[in-house]
Amino acid sequence: MSEQETNAPAPKKPNQVAVRKTKLQGLGEEAFQSPQLSLFQNFLANTPSERDKLSNTIALWDSIPRYSISRSLQYKLRTEHGTLELLKLNFRHNKQDYLATITPARIEIKDGPDKGKTVDYYPSATEEIVEDVLRKMAADQEQQQGFFDKKGYVSGVAFSLYQLREELSKLGHTRSYSEIVLSLEILHKTNIQITTTDGREEQVRSSTYFPAMGTARRKDIDADPSARWGIQFHPLVTRSIDELTYRQFNYHQLMSHRSQLTRWIHKQLVMKFTFAEIGGLFKMKFSTIKRDSALLTGYKQDRQAVVAVAESFEELKKSGLLMDFEKGNETRGPRNKFVDVEFILTPSITFVREVRAANKRRQLAGAQDQTIVIE
Repeated sequence: MSEQETNAPAPKKPNQVAVRKTKLQGLGEEAFQSPQLSLFQNFLANTPSERDKLSNTIALWDSIPRYSISRSLQYKLRTEHGTLELLKLNFRHNKQDYLATITPARIEIKDGPDKGKTVDYYPSATEEIVEDVLRKMAADQEQQQGFFDKKGYVSGVAFSLYQLREELSKLGHTRSYSEIVLSLEILHKTNIQITTTDGREEQVRSSTYFPAMGTARRKDIDADPSARWGIQFHPLVTRSIDELTYRQFNYHQLMSHRSQLTRWIHKQLVMKFTFAEIGGLFKMKFSTIKRDSALLTGYKQDRQAVVAVAESFEELKKSGLLMDFEKGNETRGPRNKFVDVEFILTPSITFVREVRAANKRRQLAGAQDQTIVIE
């Protein structure tokens, strides 16, 4: 296969209209063929197999620590009536401080001894993985399941539960159908409000993670085999697709990580280490990771959390994203108390190539037919 052919966008399949029937209102066929969506789906890669491994990070949205409370911790935090408090998390993005206020989803138990009772959930690691998989499906140009409607200013994806479950299993994150449906329900019902915290209390956005969701139960599929589930992405994802503020990255590599913290750091490096070059360095402070990930609050001592961060960097090294890493000098306060430590990261050659491709893709947004060889 020639270089021109391997770098060309995947061909459109106009006969796939029936595959995308969902219960989401107001979506026309043009939403699945939007030029803006094509840019989101048109990755820069040298081979189809490389392209298949790619997805997109989403500017501000992927900087929010919105999946930081584990299911086990939620169990401890719930009242005897199954309720959870509002969750407030501070984080920083592009030198701007924000506050995320998360209102938990209230889910009615459908079966078992507690049938009819309600339990509150915050989205956690499973929901994060489900969202990442659905974003990857939306970015698949060949399948044409993603949609972007400029007029209604919504984006999302049409899919089957079987397809979602198969993709999760393929990536080593097997979930049952009931677990997947629960995750979708949590994402649809959890509200997140993002405000700036510079004294102006400016509200950036308030919405559920998936503002709209259309289901396709067995009876729907029996009546119409082309019926599919459909979800709308958060408005910040839609805005990113519209304004081209996303970056391509190695989705398969991300999904291979065992640790949620490792996946968080991976995305941060994709979004921030945009100047990576062979022999170049990138520095991340422990205090920054602790503040912006909200994944280290369960450790009794910072030193234990530092070990967890180092283990994540080791995982990134083994997976091939980093060539090496080391701890710099520690910052200490009164009585020699630990305050902070800086990690110094050396990118792998593979990661440098991926960064160059992502940078070139952003430069060529709109020039879909141009052939680029990634050196």
